Amino acid sequence: MKRKNFARRPGCAVEAALDLIDGKWKGVILYHLQAGTQRFGELRRRMPGITQRMLTKQLRALEDDGLVIRKVYAEVPPRVEYTLSELGESLRPVIDILKAWGEGHQERLSCAPAPEVVVKKKRAA
Repeated sequence: MKRKNFARRPGCAVEAALDLIDGKWKGVILYHLQAGTQRFGELRRRMPGITQRMLTKQLRALEDDGLVIRKVYAEVPPRVEYTLSELGESLRPVIDILKAWGEGHQERLSCAPAPEVVVKKKRAA
């Protein structure tokens, strides 16, 4: 994946890091791969909201950026496994902190569960 040139720009380190894990799914994929090597189908089951096409695209981008290692086995049917690279592993503390922050602010986030609505009944006079 072609990356922007971040040299000689203020905030370039933050921009460069965020460019690697941008989007809705890359951080989630990296989080699930922290548990260990996963096959495509396992990742798909862990993220029911992602399409097959988008998961493929995001995994390819993560592989191109050196964050994920893709291992293909010469079997029938073909077996492909994904694991974090050394560079991907170095993001573990970042992903863990994002997870903790999300849990702490879940009520304000759009992905939070809907609050329960309590309806009070009026008393008869």
